[in-house]
Amino acid sequence: MRRWARAAALCVSVVLGLGLGAAWADTPPPDETLLGDMGGLRPRLERAGLTLGLQETSQLTRLVSGGLQGGSAYTGLTQLALAGDGDKAWGWSGGSFYLSAVNIHGRRASFTQDNVGGLQTVSNIEARPATRLWELWGQQSWADGKADLRVGKLAADQEFMTSEYASSLLNAMFGWAALPSTDLPAGGPAYPLASLGARLRVQTGDRVTLLAGVFDGSPVGRDEEQPAWIDRHGMRFVPVGQALLIAELQYQRPTDADGLPGTYKIGAWAHTGRFDDQRLDGAGGSLADLTGNGAALQHRGNHSLYAMADQMLWRQGARSLGVFARAMAAPRDRNRVDFSANAGVAFNGPFEQRAADVLALGVGWAHLSRCACEPGRGSETFVEASYRYPIKPWWQVQADLQYVIRPGGLGATRRVPNALMFGLRTSIVF
Repeated sequence: MRRWARAAALCVSVVLGLGLGAAWADTPPPDETLLGDMGGLRPRLERAGLTLGLQETSQLTRLVSGGLQGGSAYTGLTQLALAGDGDKAWGWSGGSFYLSAVNIHGRRASFTQDNVGGLQTVSNIEARPATRLWELWGQQSWADGKADLRVGKLAADQEFMTSEYASSLLNAMFGWAALPSTDLPAGGPAYPLASLGARLRVQTGDRVTLLAGVFDGSPVGRDEEQPAWIDRHGMRFVPVGQALLIAELQYQRPTDADGLPGTYKIGAWAHTGRFDDQRLDGAGGSLADLTGNGAALQHRGNHSLYAMADQMLWRQGARSLGVFARAMAAPRDRNRVDFSANAGVAFNGPFEQRAADVLALGVGWAHLSRCACEPGRGSETFVEASYRYPIKPWWQVQADLQYVIRPGGLGATRRVPNALMFGLRTSIVF
């Protein structure tokens, strides 16, 4: 009954949103949030150098066919953010700070693993229910804002490997890629987890930007069996003695006569911890050999290289068409996923009368490395189509369709039927 109650609540919110959007079409709010200035609270905070943000996102996903088992899942995410201007707040010239917290609610189990049987998370808000601190950092800027250093509890997926056009899609792998999500301890410092760390950004000229970061090697400590529960409230501030290093070089394509901008990035990450071999035991024998010791050969360190691009192909007023692509590789001997890739297209304003709508199409691919414990290993592919419809600047509804080919990347002995699912999301900015 709870599942159907949540589904009904989501549908009611969408219907009410459409009705209210039509009713208020000629009476826009004072800004792009539902509550406007919150009775004067926001202006008072802004005078003190503080900016408050609050957003609620709700999503219902239904497995239509295939996968491990049919069913629906409701996931909700409440995000609270407080950004501070250090100069206004404390006279800290060039300084700023940021705090964010999340409340994840809804289904306790993983819809991707338990229903779809997949590797690549179908929703970018899917996570174990919890109320947790997400990011907490301070930043110092200099050189007229062309360089800054950020220190604190950081989520690397907020700045590294990001794509402007891929952000319109709901599958989590269009953000933090499938390869680091699978291979790094606890999935790395990415939603809903963050790690202690530091990030340096330096802009050289108008075209080139360098991002470099060092993060705690595991966002939850050394025990990673249940990462969402180890540091359930995001209050762990003790490093594990291992490090994740990331560097990314970004190039902004000049906006010439065609007026079509593009961003191109190359990057790498390296981890200083130890990683299990995917095929050999400590004695050099096969992990599949039942007479062996069963303990995997240990490798010191891990690394990966990636390249990605965002490019606008067409623009007319507020309407535009852009494409994106990203590929990432890592050594096959110590990683379960040794290659992953994404590509797609985003059409902002597919209809002339609906310039704020977004139609996006994307595909993702994750290749399983040679692993003796997973017979029939191969790759998993998903295709996604999504349409985002703003009811008001502060209220958006998004319909989503995904099809997963060979969920889990396994065939032969453990074939899982291809999965088709439909999702509906609503997002309100308060």
